[in-house]
Amino acid sequence: MPLSSTTRARTVPAGGVPPAELSLSADEARRIVLRAQGFLGAPDRRAGVRGVLRALGAVQLDTISVLARSHELIPYARLGAVGRPAVEEAYWGRGTSFEYWSHAACILPIEEWPLFAFRRREYARRGHRWHRMEDKERSCALVARRLREEGPLTASDLGGNSVPGGTWWDWSESKIAIEWLLDVGEVVCVERRGWKRVYDLAERAVPEELRREEPDDEACLTALVARAGRALGVATRADLADYHRLRAAQVDRVIEGTGLVPVRVEGWGRPAWADPAALQSPPRGRHRTTLLSPFDSLVWDRPRAERIFGFTHRLEAYVPKARRVHGYFAMPLLAGGRLVGRVDPAREGSTLVARQVSLDGPKHAESAVKALEEAAGWVGCDSVRIERVVPESLGPVLRSLS
Repeated sequence: MPLSSTTRARTVPAGGVPPAELSLSADEARRIVLRAQGFLGAPDRRAGVRGVLRALGAVQLDTISVLARSHELIPYARLGAVGRPAVEEAYWGRGTSFEYWSHAACILPIEEWPLFAFRRREYARRGHRWHRMEDKERSCALVARRLREEGPLTASDLGGNSVPGGTWWDWSESKIAIEWLLDVGEVVCVERRGWKRVYDLAERAVPEELRREEPDDEACLTALVARAGRALGVATRADLADYHRLRAAQVDRVIEGTGLVPVRVEGWGRPAWADPAALQSPPRGRHRTTLLSPFDSLVWDRPRAERIFGFTHRLEAYVPKARRVHGYFAMPLLAGGRLVGRVDPAREGSTLVARQVSLDGPKHAESAVKALEEAAGWVGCDSVRIERVVPESLGPVLRSLS
């Protein structure tokens, strides 16, 4: 669908000065968002997983693994069945990324290291994050010395995560020290091994030219808001703030310097900004049909997903089983540029099991089966079994297609 005649006449010319405000229909905004997030148009397979990471700017990590871990699902959703070992190698190989606090614990492109200097300084000024050390200077020095002498280590290598006999939250002194050094940038997480963070000294893991950069807070925030705007396509102030978990006041402080263009979006009811490059041509191309991680940046901001797609989603992994509506790890189904249902997956040997499939209507049944079969092949399953279907009347339709 092309941009409306009003919008098309006022789109931002390449290299030109944008008008004071553009008007976008809700549908135009939705399509711009989909293209910015990598779900509309031909995927850039040459750039691959690293290209997805650079385009998004942050890929959220999470402990839950059902179909696959969330950070694996992100490139899969955009590129299709890219090999899972290749995903890990693309994230962690050759010093191209690091893990730090962004939207949550996220994999970030290594070139963004200088941009989080504002957060490292904020932690340093505070003096602690959650835990306090008994002897901060001695504990940090000991951990740093071991990394220097022994190379990259996990918290287990350094003495264990927890105090013996304590709970998971009763961190050991060495665990507190290594996490503190991570917070303030003296240490970097360079890999996840068996889901354990692997730590190394920043002086070894981060290229010297990036470590030398120390932008002030204003420059960090300006760059991060601008990058969030590019990744989101069109966004409100709250959307921009949520992407890297900034404060609204921080966005307000720098928004004029980001280069983002003020726009009015039908039905949004609040000011918004768009990436000027996204306004230079109408979004065109093929829509991706896929299952999404609940932690995908297309949907991780629940109010935004509801505003753009009319789709309300809740992660029910921590909801008692009897009270779940859609399932333990219900994955939104994206088809035709819209969120049209949910699938709660599981694996039994070589079978991908859809514990529950919830669809908005019968016309989405074929898309659901297509998404399930592609996902099954990607994770090495050779069959799909569909259990519960909501509404029940769609059960025979789905099973006849699978």
